[in-house]
Amino acid sequence: MHHHASVSFWLETCGDDLTPRRSLDGSIDADVAILGAGYTGLWTAYYLQKADPSIRVVIVEREIAGYGGSGRNGAWCSPGLNISLRRLEQLHGHDAARRSYAAVSEAVDEIGRVAADEGLDADWRRGGLVNVARGRHELPALEHELEELRRFELAAGWELLAGQDLDAHIRVSGAMAGLFTPNAAALQPAKLARGLARLVERQGAVIIEGTEVIDYRQREGEGQARAAALVTGRGDVRADTIVLAGEAYLTSLPRLHRALIPVWSQIVLSEPLPAAVWEEVGWGGHELVGSSRLTVVYLSRTADGRILFGGRGAPYRFGSGIRDEHGRHEPTFENLRTLACAWFPVLRDVGFSHAWGGPVGMPRDWHPSITYDARRGVASARGYVGHGVATSNLAGRTLAELISGQASERTTLPLVGHRSRDWEPEPLRWLGVRFAAAALARADRRAERSGRPPSGRSIGERLARH
Repeated sequence: MHHHASVSFWLETCGDDLTPRRSLDGSIDADVAILGAGYTGLWTAYYLQKADPSIRVVIVEREIAGYGGSGRNGAWCSPGLNISLRRLEQLHGHDAARRSYAAVSEAVDEIGRVAADEGLDADWRRGGLVNVARGRHELPALEHELEELRRFELAAGWELLAGQDLDAHIRVSGAMAGLFTPNAAALQPAKLARGLARLVERQGAVIIEGTEVIDYRQREGEGQARAAALVTGRGDVRADTIVLAGEAYLTSLPRLHRALIPVWSQIVLSEPLPAAVWEEVGWGGHELVGSSRLTVVYLSRTADGRILFGGRGAPYRFGSGIRDEHGRHEPTFENLRTLACAWFPVLRDVGFSHAWGGPVGMPRDWHPSITYDARRGVASARGYVGHGVATSNLAGRTLAELISGQASERTTLPLVGHRSRDWEPEPLRWLGVRFAAAALARADRRAERSGRPPSGRSIGERLARH
């Protein structure tokens, strides 16, 4: 098996031959050329081809389909965005904020529908999502989240659980309450990405792997000589429209170097748990599990009976560098293992089999963007900040509609056309990101020691407010 299997448990166990497809060998032409064979690029190709089976789509990938966040994530297909409803309301108004969240929620249904209709075996388990408050200091965040959902008329199906009601879903040490919605699903991320790649190839797309895009050109007029293009060291892929769908990896392109920063998310995975341990933990519905901590943690249960525990912690690298070893930060792995055992003390007797990491793309304002410049022939979607499984489906569907000229409810969302300002140049970027990460970790530790929720007034919390 190719070395790509070592990237994550998901790629290791997806059941695919991970040998790369052919590389580019000379310049070629297409109707649409897509940078990146992850969820965003693959969903864009899928919906473009559904709308017009004759369209020529070429996808260019530096590694293999599903190599990036699409093959490394925490297995969450969930509603919501990282940017808050309150902040979206400030920027775009109440109704626009509500419609944005509703569109991501609908994307959860859409992924499940496509997986069923197209026969994509992605270990899809619709068990819902429960955000847990461990300790009284985390309760106000859950209560605020529910109140905000109610204010935007999005709280249908959400419920605040405690005691036996929470235990019926999952038993977490120290849990005081949980906020539950049934509208979420766990999945095998690499199976979805690799299955989508095969699906769009059957529909006529060409996927080129092992080929790095080093730049891009905008359209400058009529004719192939003036077409938009993805530029590689092996030739150009010229097209009427190019789609930049590399998420965090777009920072390697000089013109997009400061559009995002790569934030490292890391995961540890337990050995399969014996049936007696699952009896103690509960979690029979395969719910996704989150937390109201300032420093993110996220959990899921795999189809083969393991606990996945993920979070942040690996440091931002000067100059927004992305190398695979940056995501293998052992101090963070050890912290996650310790935290997982605090949540589930029985894990001390089970052990952990895998650990991996990967970058997510964070824009300066935490705001996802879906853009299309018809005159220049350039489209893009990015800035999911760790909420990419459902949001990338929304983005791909919307990009396909924008490119093909179809108006819809999605094409009027405030995510469409939004442009975040660039991050500061170095060393200011490095200093600010490192300071904010350390400050949020300190705020969490203070809250745990004191039993009082974070004040929201510290410099770190203000810098990270979204």
